[in-house]
Amino acid sequence: MSTDFNPNSPAMGNGVFGLPEDSESAKFILIPVPWEMTVSYGSGTAIAPHFIKVASAQVDLYHPNNPDLYKEGIFMDEFPDVFAEKHEQLRMVAEEIIENLGVETDAQEKKRAAAQYIVIEKFTEEVNHWLKERIRYWQSRSKVVGIVGGDHSVPLAYHQLLADQETKYGILTIDAHHDLREAYEGFRYSHASIFFNVLKNVNVSKLVQIGIRDYCHEEVEFIQSKEVNPRVDVYYDHTIRSRMFGGERWDKLCKEIVDALPEKVYVSIDIDGLDTKLCPNTGTPVPGGLEYQELTYLLDQLKLSGKQIIGFDLCEVGYKDNDWDVNVGARLLYHLCSIC
Repeated sequence: MSTDFNPNSPAMGNGVFGLPEDSESAKFILIPVPWEMTVSYGSGTAIAPHFIKVASAQVDLYHPNNPDLYKEGIFMDEFPDVFAEKHEQLRMVAEEIIENLGVETDAQEKKRAAAQYIVIEKFTEEVNHWLKERIRYWQSRSKVVGIVGGDHSVPLAYHQLLADQETKYGILTIDAHHDLREAYEGFRYSHASIFFNVLKNVNVSKLVQIGIRDYCHEEVEFIQSKEVNPRVDVYYDHTIRSRMFGGERWDKLCKEIVDALPEKVYVSIDIDGLDTKLCPNTGTPVPGGLEYQELTYLLDQLKLSGKQIIGFDLCEVGYKDNDWDVNVGARLLYHLCSIC
């Protein structure tokens, strides 16, 4: 980083967090994935990566975990325009499919819908392949890579790469939802299916889910099945609160959570795992959730444990009529960099 950069000045550059745009010297690479192909309720997460970058200019750069974090460099990559344009076109197709679910249609319409599912699935696989290779590219240059979503389906490519590399690791995820459905509304690569797909990789030894509070029977049965039961630990939001209301301290719970994870950990944050007042524009808001300081404390305990954080993502940040969600998201991103 240039010695001319002054971290105390207002952000002047176009880089994320107002930092110089220098991918060569940056330690951290953030890959934006403006994607919401299968969102089933509120939209706005596809445009969030852009507005998170805009909001990041308001983040002051002193971080108590690492006062010199800004010197290590953080660079936000670009998402190909051709993918963004095709996503916009196919999103309208997906919306039509979702709107017609449960509506009686003739054989020709059913055949048309089946063909549309295939087109969307193939395009999703194309983007996943690009993202996987993009992460591989940055890893080959010794970068720490994080993904900025987009909906929660986008990190699948990261886990596909880790499967290719035969990395043995665990996942810490904060989310209001299990995301363990085999498919949702007919989409195998749905945001509601990310961890069902990820757990196909036998090298994922542990999935620890925090803050879950909206889920279905299928997901509970899946967790209880012999195939995955030892690999999934769930800290439901109601269980966390019951234990804390009964006198247990958050630091004790955090130690228990961190101890359950193996030595290599991937961190996946769906912002709706936070209390809804912190993310009112997320796609599927649910009452309850963690406070911001509870989440950052948990992440700090993971860092202090000495375990290796091998990657991270932040997804489901929404953007509609105000920039509150993206301000929270930008600060979470900076904190994620501080623990790596």
